[in-house]
Amino acid sequence: MDETGVIEDAMNDDGRITSPLNKALGTDDYELATGERLSTTLDLNTWHPGVDLGEMYARIEQEVAEAIHKENMYQKEIREKIFPYLRTREGAPVGAGVYKTDVSKLIKIHTQILFNGGVEACDGTVASHDTLPITITQIGVCLVSYRGDQGSWVHRIFRRDLRNETSRSPIDETMEILERRSSRTAVGVDSPHDQISTLARRGIMAYAERAVLLEKSDAIWRMGHGSPAPYELLTGSGMPELLRSGMVLMRRLIEDHKRFIFIPSAPKARELLTIGSALLPLEYAIVDTLQKRIDIVADSGHYRGEWASELPNLKAFAKECGPQVVIGLFRASDLGPVQMFYAHKDYFHEAAIIAMADSILQEHRGFPMLIDLAHQLCSATFGTDVFSASTQLAYASAGAPYRYMTERSTRR
Repeated sequence: MDETGVIEDAMNDDGRITSPLNKALGTDDYELATGERLSTTLDLNTWHPGVDLGEMYARIEQEVAEAIHKENMYQKEIREKIFPYLRTREGAPVGAGVYKTDVSKLIKIHTQILFNGGVEACDGTVASHDTLPITITQIGVCLVSYRGDQGSWVHRIFRRDLRNETSRSPIDETMEILERRSSRTAVGVDSPHDQISTLARRGIMAYAERAVLLEKSDAIWRMGHGSPAPYELLTGSGMPELLRSGMVLMRRLIEDHKRFIFIPSAPKARELLTIGSALLPLEYAIVDTLQKRIDIVADSGHYRGEWASELPNLKAFAKECGPQVVIGLFRASDLGPVQMFYAHKDYFHEAAIIAMADSILQEHRGFPMLIDLAHQLCSATFGTDVFSASTQLAYASAGAPYRYMTERSTRR
């Protein structure tokens, strides 16, 4: 925990806190997961020559076949035993259970909502440039619909360890520079302990994506990446002001607009994904609400000091807004994987069908194509390549084209 008392651990898209040091992995745990002792793995005599491709392919085929066979068995049990339990279990949200749509509804969504611009999706990207003299962070956000590009916005943060705002002596400024830089991480290496970097890359982008959906979109339905209440905003990424602003923004989205769909790319709630993997194409399930995941953050015990005054507001947000957001799973096609989604409790049926209708456009991914389009536009407009070229020109103009470049940045 740092001086502000904010959680340093990373939180998954599904709202759970994880850390590589949360639990020690014992020898028995390793063997249970991998089928071999750790001592066997560490013994180089058990390793194979890199050219032994035939044996490698055979082992991979065997392991994958056995794993898929087991998963099929689990899915059968889940459909028979777990699916009925979703609706009747204690604490189940209103509307919990498994539902199925049909192709005619997808066609209706395509013609009446998706392809006429009734849904707009937003995604953001961050490009960072870190050298000894300066750190530049570029945050770009793009909004798209099937009518085309609806807008692009960018903000750049220029961080210098000391700006020329004092009349101190050169030696005093030099000593302060040394002290400040001694507490930072290696040049070109990001660190969760560097709050300004974390704020720039995660917190501000999370806020900007949701602000664009609320304030710049005219569509009835708004589609976002991740969660409507991401960890970065629930904690403020180390900044109380961002926490306060973020809660206002999230309340507007959840309580006022309501017609939203959020889909995370890599949720780590493996238990929910396991349940979802038993879904057939064009089926969706409602399994939980967002309240417990917000409560985990609020009850973490890290909101102390200047953060103590923010805790009641966060708890109120969890109690009032958390139950309004349901967590669901859907499968758009037989080829693609199951996806998790977040929607308002009053509109989850429509949200699930819209998500599937957009995802069926790319069967192999089973993921909404509008989010992919927003991501591709952001990458092309604000990606690392374009950003790096402009920063390199600036260094060349300053007479130092390579002097502050890191080894990785000049590696070929």
